[in-house]
Amino acid sequence: MPSSSSRSRVPVRRSPRPAPRGANAVTGPPERPQAVPFAVVFGFLQAIEVLYLGWLVWEPEPAVDRLLVIPLVLAAASVLGSVLVLQGRRWGWAVLAVAAVATLLALSLLVFLLGALYGGTIWAAALLLVGPVATLVLALRRPVREWCGTARARRSPGGRRSAGSSR
Repeated sequence: MPSSSSRSRVPVRRSPRPAPRGANAVTGPPERPQAVPFAVVFGFLQAIEVLYLGWLVWEPEPAVDRLLVIPLVLAAASVLGSVLVLQGRRWGWAVLAVAAVATLLALSLLVFLLGALYGGTIWAAALLLVGPVATLVLALRRPVREWCGTARARRSPGGRRSAGSSR
């Protein structure tokens, strides 16, 4: 009578390395999510908008002063965040989000100032808010955060090993 055992008599081949467990088992997405290129494009658009406003500040009197440094720093942060997100570097989404919030606050102040000075003709300045708002929304989305998050750490599943290990 044949055996009723559900086990196969063929031995299972196992790898000499143990399977990664816990936090090491989580890996990043295998390919770049679709939201990442859009976040990068809107980050560069935000940098162009801020540089345009910096040019408007610089154009009447071509000199570097404190008022011109603010748009330059915001544009540099936007470009840096966009490049970090494109490469999938850790915390790139946070750099892009902080640059978007700072730019959004500066442009909102400009819109309210123009609204107070010129009445109802603020639609062109309010249109400049599209870049920072879209950048902020896209940078805070889960696929972008996972693409740039801690799950994409470049580390072996076995952890850190040195040449002079005592094992």
